[in-house]
Formats: sequence, structure tokens, C-alpha cells
Amino acid sequence: MGSASAPPAHFMEKDNPRITHGWAMYDWANSVYPLVITTTVFPIYFNAQASAVATGHDPAGRPLVSFFGMEVLATSLLIYAISAAFLIVAAISPLLTALADYSGRKKRFMQFFCALGALSCCALYSFTPDTLSPSILFYILATVGFAGSLVFYNSYLPEIASEENVDRLSARGFSLGYIGSTLLLILCLGLIMGASKLGMEKGHATRLSFLLTGLWWGGFALIPFSRLPKDTGRPAAAGDEIGSRYLLNGFRELGKVWRELRHLTLLRWFLLSYFFACMGVQTVLYVATPFAEETLHMESDALILTILILQPLGVAGAVLFSRLSARLGNVKALAAAITVWAAVCAGGYFVQAGWSFWLLTCNIGMAMGGVQSLSRSTYAKLIPEDTHDTTSFFSFFDVTEKLGIVIGTASFSYISQITGSMRNSLLALMVFFALGLGLLGRLWGRPLRTR
Repeated sequence: MGSASAPPAHFMEKDNPRITHGWAMYDWANSVYPLVITTTVFPIYFNAQASAVATGHDPAGRPLVSFFGMEVLATSLLIYAISAAFLIVAAISPLLTALADYSGRKKRFMQFFCALGALSCCALYSFTPDTLSPSILFYILATVGFAGSLVFYNSYLPEIASEENVDRLSARGFSLGYIGSTLLLILCLGLIMGASKLGMEKGHATRLSFLLTGLWWGGFALIPFSRLPKDTGRPAAAGDEIGSRYLLNGFRELGKVWRELRHLTLLRWFLLSYFFACMGVQTVLYVATPFAEETLHMESDALILTILILQPLGVAGAVLFSRLSARLGNVKALAAAITVWAAVCAGGYFVQAGWSFWLLTCNIGMAMGGVQSLSRSTYAKLIPEDTHDTTSFFSFFDVTEKLGIVIGTASFSYISQITGSMRNSLLALMVFFALGLGLLGRLWGRPLRTR
């Protein structure tokens, strides 16, 4: 099988400005989805539609909705949809990435998931009270497209950047993502707030923002797709069928990487640490809007303003922790960021609307960019330098993250539902952060690069 493998990644030209800038532009393209759809405009619009079609209320007075005949707590439905989407990605990405490595068609797989996400996002334009259930399905598909494309996107990082530039390039990508998504969010908010002057209803303007998000994502994605290295391709042998031989070799490729992982001790410890850290970090990011609305009773305008403030702080955090890693090393910088997140959860249990909430917001913004950017670049450094299976390796990183999100969001929603308060769910997240920090300690003072 070794002779049939794609060319080793280290033969690819590294630190080419055209390629690295093109790669970072995918963050600019796709980051509008988590900001506009999963964090701000869509959750607020969803809550309004759910209230309009509520079939009843739970003991705490929260609205219940019908999802294909099943009565579900409205806030929980959205969180469960996120969990379902990431569970799907976690289930399929290992095989698909192995197929991408074997077939030499990584870019094509990335393009497929990007198109799925952008088109499903555009389909949210049809979201009205009468189409709540199918719209949730489009939301799930859009999230699958977003998360599915990232594993292929992230896997380019060790191929196109030298070790000394990995942290910097990862931070640049996240910084561009924060800036681009903020610009589109401002545009969408201008459209929504000025709807009456434009002769349309506010709900229609809101749905137009979903369409704009999908178009922005798909349109700007053309830049990285035009600049990233071409697929190497794999000519089919006589009698070779994609449905059988490619699938079989995809499993073999995955098995080979799994066997390599068993001998990469530091990488395994990092994945375990990242698993628990993701349960906390990503869950906070996905439930922040419902928490602020339901627990702190924040108005929509104040909430969106808060999230806008988070974006420049995220840029500053990504740059700050990139520089901190250059001085202290990736592990110590990551430990500092995770510690801040644990403190955020502790503060979130007691926080009220006002100065304490703004202080908490500033800490979230600074730590947000740091953990995401450094985790990606640290993992890239832990991958053996001479491997060509970068996509398959990143599928394990992706699965770790997605399972962390599934368990984190599901446990948050479940604890909130049975206790009647989202504050109690934050206590569980503190435990996740503590476990992640403890496991990260196994890498303390040890060189990351394995050869």
C-alpha cells in the first residue's frame, strides 16, 4: 500500500504567501456561519418563531414546541440539533478523510462539505413558524457542512506552513475569521434594523441575513479553493470501483493511522486533554446566547452588541496567545487559556446582567481565540513530520472535538432541563476544564515534534 500512497506532505512547498493567505481566507469565508447562525441572529429568530408556535410550557415557564410530532423544550431543541450535527460528522469524518488521503482528493471533499453547508444555510431563508421542523433539519445539514469542511481545511496546516510559522498562520486564520464575520454581522444587523425603511418586514430581513451568510460563505470560499494545492488524484486501476476498492482502502488507511496513533504517546494525551477542553469551550460558545436570554434576561440588542465586542477581543486573544506560545511554548500557553475558561465558568454561575457580565465577556473574548488557534497549531506540531496522512490524522482531532461538543452540549441541556437552571450546567463544565488541564500536564516540558 505504501507505493500507492499520495506524495508525502513534506514535498509540498511551505510558507508560500499565495497559498497560506488563500488557506487563511477560508476562515474569513466560513466563520460567518458560527457567528450569524449559531450564535446571534438565528437563535434569536428561532426563539421568536418557537414562541409563536409553542404547544405549551414546562414548569419553569419555558416554551415547548413540536418537532415532527415530538414535544421538545425549545431551547433544548436547538442545542440537541447541534449535538446531532456534530455526532454525524464524528461518525463519518474518519472514513471520509481516510478516503481523501487514499484517493488524493482532499480538496474535493472540502468543497463538497462547504457547498452542503452554504446551500443549507441559504435554505434557512424559508424558515417561518410553519416550517420550523424542516428548518431545523437544514440547520443540522448546514452545521454538518461547516464542521465537515473544517477537518479537511485544518489538515492543510502542517503541509503548507513550516513548524516555526504554524502558530502564526493558525492565529492569522482565526483573526481573519473574526474580522470577516463581524463585518457580515454588522451588515445583517443594518438590514434587520433598517427593514422598515427598505420596505420589508423585520422577519423577512432576518431571513435574508441567512441567505447572505450562505452566499458569503460559498463566495469567499472560491479564494482558498483557487489557491490551495491541487488534488494529487489517484488513477483507477483496471476494474477499480470507487464504491468497493476505494472504500476498502479508506478503511485500511484509517487503520494504518490508528496503529500509528498507538505509538504517539504525546499526541494521545493531547487528544484526551483536547476532548475535555472542547466539552467546555465549544459548549459555552454554543449556549451563550440561550444562557444570556433565558438566565440573564438580556434584550436582543444588548446581546448582539456583546457578541460584537467579543470579535475584536477574539482577534487580540489569538495574537496574544500565539506570542505567548512563542515565549512559553504551546503547552503552557494552552494551560493558561484553559485556566481562564475554567474561571469563566465559575464566574458564570454567579454572574448577573451588568458590570460582572461585561467582565466575564472580556475574559471569554480573550481566551476564545487563544484556545481555538493554539489547539489547532499544537496538534499540527504533534503529527509526525514525514507523514502524508495529514487528513486522516486531523480526522481524529476533528472527531475528538465533535464528540466533546456532543457530550458537552447534551449534558448542558440535560442538566438545565432536569434542574430548571442553566447555571447548574456551568458546574459540570468546570469539571471538564479541570480534567483537560490535568491531562495537558502530561505534555509539560516535553518537545512536541515527533519524527
